[in-house]
Amino acid sequence: DAWAAANQAALAAELARLRAVLDGAPPPAPARGPSALDLLSEKFGLSAFERDILLLCAGVEFSSEFARRLRDGPSFGLALSLLPESHWSALAPTGPLRFFRLIEMRPGDSLVAAPIRIDERVLHYLAGAPHLDERLHGVVRPCAEKPPLSSGQAAVARQLAALWAGAETQGVWPLTQLMGPEDAGAAGIAAAACAERGLNLCLLRAADVPGASGDRNALLRLWEREAILGDAALLILFDEADGPEIQRAAAAFAERSRSIVVLAGRDAVRCRERPLTRLDIGKPPRGEQAGFWRRSLAPLAERLAGESLDGAIDALANQFDLAPAGIEAIAALAESAGTAGEAAEILWQACRAGARPRLDDLAQRIETQADWDDLVLPPAQKNCLREVIGHVRQRAKVYEAWGFADKSARGLGVSALFSGPSGTGKTLAAEIMARELRLDLYRIDLSQVVSKYIGETEKNLRRVFDAAETAGAVLLFDEADALFGKRSEVKDSHDRYANMEVSYLLQRMESYSGLAILTTNLQQALDPAFKRRIRFIVQFPFPEEAERAEIWRRAFPPQTPLEGVDTARLARLNVAGGNIRNIAMGAAFLAADEATPVRMTHLLRTARSEYAKLERPLTEHEIRGWG
Repeated sequence: DAWAAANQAALAAELARLRAVLDGAPPPAPARGPSALDLLSEKFGLSAFERDILLLCAGVEFSSEFARRLRDGPSFGLALSLLPESHWSALAPTGPLRFFRLIEMRPGDSLVAAPIRIDERVLHYLAGAPHLDERLHGVVRPCAEKPPLSSGQAAVARQLAALWAGAETQGVWPLTQLMGPEDAGAAGIAAAACAERGLNLCLLRAADVPGASGDRNALLRLWEREAILGDAALLILFDEADGPEIQRAAAAFAERSRSIVVLAGRDAVRCRERPLTRLDIGKPPRGEQAGFWRRSLAPLAERLAGESLDGAIDALANQFDLAPAGIEAIAALAESAGTAGEAAEILWQACRAGARPRLDDLAQRIETQADWDDLVLPPAQKNCLREVIGHVRQRAKVYEAWGFADKSARGLGVSALFSGPSGTGKTLAAEIMARELRLDLYRIDLSQVVSKYIGETEKNLRRVFDAAETAGAVLLFDEADALFGKRSEVKDSHDRYANMEVSYLLQRMESYSGLAILTTNLQQALDPAFKRRIRFIVQFPFPEEAERAEIWRRAFPPQTPLEGVDTARLARLNVAGGNIRNIAMGAAFLAADEATPVRMTHLLRTARSEYAKLERPLTEHEIRGWG
């Protein structure tokens, strides 16, 4: 308030001085103390003549007396004839008044006769009421967030601030890019660097940069002025879905900017006219994430004295890969929890849901309902599945607490290949494992992932893996031989790029920190390099007659009415579990339509239909004694 009052007094004194100059009277005593006009003149390097032109235009808006005296409005010709220290270069398009659009020129007969007026954003600044230019609303937004940073993120923020400090004396700001996943905290890092240098941070989506050069230059000019008025830096955020045209437009905007601009994105941005410094960013290690969980949940832990949250925190840090800002936001959701168990459930479900919007575009989420009783497999295979679950649950302890991750960053993911004939329970096993781990299961939709455009398949797969790591999701590559096929001899460019896709998958599977399950009916069609990188290979055998009888006993829910159904005779049908389920459900529909219990006659009809689909004859041996 004191500064606002002083600014108003200084502005009134400046207007009084200008009136005296126009009247040819002795000027009054100069204003004391800095004002918005002084700050603006210093920021834009205005000469005394340019400063008075701006003040003349402001006087018409602030003072009715000025408006009456300059009934036709101020003009360059009037300023040149009445104001001291006049110079023609003030009219140049490259001069600060016109380049930064501090003033606007109305159409006129000539340059000196055209009426001029002060820009509204600049007028409010002089009045001591600064705000973001309304033409930037919806495009540029201030970043007021100051999220906690990990030690690695804080180090990058200090490095970024040091780059700016070193360039400040040179007058040319370095162009930098923070390279990392979308949720790696680029905005928080840039905000911390700005705070160290006394700057404000604004955000701009790369997709909001106009593609047409004229519109892009207009936006750039507005931002340049805003950056100077508001002591601001700009962070341009790239989305992985941004196409080449968006990337080129945003890069051109950044290259032509005279202010501090930072780029943030997963892919390297190409700049042709200016050097670009790239700084890698990422999420903190699991141990540091656990520390952020404890700090964020400290008030809740204090309120729930006597109930420990340590077990829940260790499970969250082990399973989900989050940045500090995400941890803080999710921890706030559990503030009202009444017990430690309730808080743990809220936090777990919130972490699962966090990455769903990103994954739902590229994969199909499967609601898991099955349990171990629904899966009929030999003991060796079931034990192997439980061993996979143990690896997922204990990977943080083994990798970090026990030091295995220090040996090598490769091969830390848990991958499993389920191989066997169709209908033997491979997808069902994946559902059971995801439910046991209390994680989302996503089936990769190849139609959404594979692209005919070079490099797009790898980009889509990276988006899937990155989002899945954040949510700790289980990825299911059904019919994996279609995507993970053998690399072929290079005969043309198509072979080369197809091999590149397989090679990328090999590398990404090896570095993926979650559980990835591949199912195939044709194990021999897979690239041999995958088998070395896959930790578990589980063979799903075709069920024998005793196993088929067990599957039949579990095929009907307890509430299904049955009459004379003989599982021993049904087990003679030489089909897998998936076919058994189809036959059982089809018979249930037939019985329901006839308002009778399910009988062997219904099962015989649906068995014939299922065998027709399989293009196999239903033998007399299989249906002997069915009646």
